[in-house]
Amino acid sequence: MKETTEGKSEFILMPAKKGTCPICAVAHEAHLPHNRDSLYYQTRFYMEHKRNATWADAMAHCTDEMKAFWIKSLKKAGVKV
Repeated sequence: MKETTEGKSEFILMPAKKGTCPICAVAHEAHLPHNRDSLYYQTRFYMEHKRNATWADAMAHCTDEMKAFWIKSLKKAGVKV
């Protein structure tokens, strides 16, 4: 992290490790949701959107069937989506 002239800090996020998802830095198939709990994903998402990512954000690129499957599975695990 470096200090800018305005007294604000600048943060540079390095690219995800080769062989992992460039969005969440976790090895998963493209049709699956990003790992919402990945520190890389949370940091990247916050830098872009200025808010924390939700599971809905992590699965936004998925098909409706995949979203329904994950929502059901997360609810079974006690996670509110």
